[in-house]
Amino acid sequence: MTNLIYDAEYEIIVINSRDLPNDEDFELWATLFLHAPAIKIADFDAGADRHQLRFHFTDHSFNLNFEHYSESVWINAEGVEAASVLPKLHQYLVMQLQ
Repeated sequence: MTNLIYDAEYEIIVINSRDLPNDEDFELWATLFLHAPAIKIADFDAGADRHQLRFHFTDHSFNLNFEHYSESVWINAEGVEAASVLPKLHQYLVMQLQ
């Protein structure tokens, strides 16, 4: 089961899942997780301990992040305008998971 929590203080969406991806599987996991009509995948960046998939929702840019060591997954907005859309993105993703 996957649980999404919108954290207004830090302006992120925290993703809690009992089935987190392995380091080398994150790109596939992220692409499948974000597979929805209103989301457009942009690019992927893999680092030593952190991976990031950049995507667009309502013409705003966001990042889906995975930190290997802490096993943390979260979404953050790129810019102030995108941050104002985070609650809408959260609602959209929750609906997609149902």
